[in-house]
Amino acid sequence: MKAAIVKKAGTYPVYSEFKEPITNENEVKVQVKAVALSNLTKMRAMGNHYSSSQEFPLVAGTDGVGILNDQRVYFVAPEVPFGSLAEQTLVNKELIIPLPDEIDNVTAAAIANPGVSSWVALKSRAHFVAGQTVLINGATGSAGSLAVKIAYHLGAKRVIVAGRNTKKLSKLEADDQISFDMTTDEGKNNFVTKLAPYFEEGVDVVLDYLWGDSALAIMKAAAQADSKKTTKFVSIGASSGQREINLPSSLLRSSKLELLGSGLKSASMPELLMAIKGVFDWAANEKITIPTMTFELNDIENAWQAPLTPRAVVEVK
Repeated sequence: MKAAIVKKAGTYPVYSEFKEPITNENEVKVQVKAVALSNLTKMRAMGNHYSSSQEFPLVAGTDGVGILNDQRVYFVAPEVPFGSLAEQTLVNKELIIPLPDEIDNVTAAAIANPGVSSWVALKSRAHFVAGQTVLINGATGSAGSLAVKIAYHLGAKRVIVAGRNTKKLSKLEADDQISFDMTTDEGKNNFVTKLAPYFEEGVDVVLDYLWGDSALAIMKAAAQADSKKTTKFVSIGASSGQREINLPSSLLRSSKLELLGSGLKSASMPELLMAIKGVFDWAANEKITIPTMTFELNDIENAWQAPLTPRAVVEVK
């Protein structure tokens, strides 16, 4: 069968022939129709993610949309070495959910990963309840902007967005927008100052897609505030490129700040699947879409190097 194959760690996938999957008692064969290229997909395939397999060669792709028994389904975590970027893949039958008729293949593939990132972070990790205030750091990306809509859908009373791009921030339908510049010490201090009034009033949940200096500034603002509320800071990604920060222990000991992570190992697979189903049902009912750019499987090299926004989706025909 045709597939996008990663031959060794750190290399891009190439379009070539790969062995066909063989079903067994627990795994079923899915005919693949659409696969979105997220940061997670790329990092795992190239062996650069904490959950990556080091078994090569392998087919790239961590999830997708396909056909099983004449029914459209979404699937996640194909059995290594079979990934989703192929004509067929092998998936545990417990890791498959049906798709609502109202959502098309491309939209379902594109919205699953960015949608579940905030949904599971809010519901499973932060135990968010309606009426709370949410701050989203890195809200101008596809996942962050979708998180704004999801927070409101789940009942947020107030949503505050933060990011580097003032123009993009202004287009988000949030209660408050805070821009920042982390390139100077003055910019870092200014961000803490801008954040201070919000944390004095109380921020229940922070969804952080960036990490790095902006995340540290948010933690400092939370720690300095004279608020009776606990702030749950949920790390979802490190899009800033800074994977490490210098976090003083005194900041945690002197505050009501709780640090949490949300990802493949911090949330259980049943929690992830429940969140994805919630995203699909919401998107289908509310006609939610995100910008996409489609490619064919034999154009995987160009698809792999496409920007994350609009979301690159590979259609398998």
